[in-house]
Amino acid sequence: MDRQCCAGGVRFRLFPKPPYAHPEWPPETISVSNPPGSIGPGPSDDRMRLINPVDKRRPYGVNPGPLGTPYLHLPPFEGPVYSPVCPDEEGHFDRVPEGTPQFEEAHVFGTVRFVLDIWERYFGHTIPWHFARDYRQLEIVILPALHNAYAGYGFMEIGSHPQEDGGFVPYALNFDVMAHELGHLIIYSTIGVPSPSAQRGEYYGFQESAADTTALIAALHFDTLITHLLEETHGNLYVFNELDRFAELSPHDQIRLASNDTKLSEFEAGWDDEHTLSQPLTGAIFDVAVDIYQEMLVERGLISRDVAEATRPVREEPERATVIQPFFDAVFASNYEGLRAAATDARDYVGYALAETWKRLQADNFSYLEVAEALIATDDMMSGGRYRRAMVESFAWREIGSATVGPRLRPPGPQSHTHSRRTITPDLKEMLPRMTYRERAIAAGLMK
Repeated sequence: MDRQCCAGGVRFRLFPKPPYAHPEWPPETISVSNPPGSIGPGPSDDRMRLINPVDKRRPYGVNPGPLGTPYLHLPPFEGPVYSPVCPDEEGHFDRVPEGTPQFEEAHVFGTVRFVLDIWERYFGHTIPWHFARDYRQLEIVILPALHNAYAGYGFMEIGSHPQEDGGFVPYALNFDVMAHELGHLIIYSTIGVPSPSAQRGEYYGFQESAADTTALIAALHFDTLITHLLEETHGNLYVFNELDRFAELSPHDQIRLASNDTKLSEFEAGWDDEHTLSQPLTGAIFDVAVDIYQEMLVERGLISRDVAEATRPVREEPERATVIQPFFDAVFASNYEGLRAAATDARDYVGYALAETWKRLQADNFSYLEVAEALIATDDMMSGGRYRRAMVESFAWREIGSATVGPRLRPPGPQSHTHSRRTITPDLKEMLPRMTYRERAIAAGLMK
């Protein structure tokens, strides 16, 4: 993490990789921007609060009543909750014992606060909640019975993932999942949602891509992840590595890959899943980030232009890797700190560029081409177009700007975030039918 940003702030221990997938990765101690004493039991601060309900039976959203009438369920949760985790006498949470519910609670809050700090630094200002009209704080809920994790109007609910052996692993220990969910909230705050008459599939694909990118950039603030990444690749980020993998559920099972070969033309006939539709844009952003890193290596004299050019086709022609890798091995041996500085500088350049790009976007009639144009314009503003070639080539290779996305082919499924619990607002309550007196009494526990 940028030590100047949060030096002296409240400390937490976070897992860069989920321990159930990578038990060899210990938690890393990080600091958030809050000064000691400003995060209270829960944990909670002025922007968010975490609760672990004793008996919350349903997630937030539209749920069926006892007799089937749909009703709107949104924060705040008013039932009993387990005793909140408290800071130590110095105001920190880095001494909470691993393997306890309290550690999971501190891990969730610390992750969301850490990622919000990172992206507010890139935005250059506080990111307001899109639900600020009705709620001052984000309510973060531990809900193990929920086999998912999502954020919506005033809430983020963290569930668990079922395993093949019948067990469950907590999303509460999966940094990528929680960072991804915060990414959705950032986009809702920054560009909103499209009006019903101006909805396009690319908006929903962008939501998933931006959320994944939020998590990717945030994860690169772990010192241990940067170290592992460079030790694994010796600085050649074009080879398959830890940076590719999102939201790992086991050592060989992850939700998506940042590096992929998906092109937009694959969706010209239509689409049915926004996560899959996100892949061309995520892949383009990933390629741009790696290209910027490579350009920084050339600018700093760490590799030659010839080596940089020869590295670009490695993903499509893996046999080239054995020829190119020795050049990176030599740099790794002689100037490790130079590689590390380039990696963190490229990370920050992309973070600042994406924040500025997202500010320029509109939700109505959204297209990936607008993302490409805004990112190129942002690069012109930030560096005089130093990385224009990398951006143009990456977006063009993904056929962003030349291919058109077709219609949605089937209604949203249970894993879809389109018109889901995450997009519901309190205004929906006026559109729902009213429960009968009897159903309300049953719901209140006054009648059977």
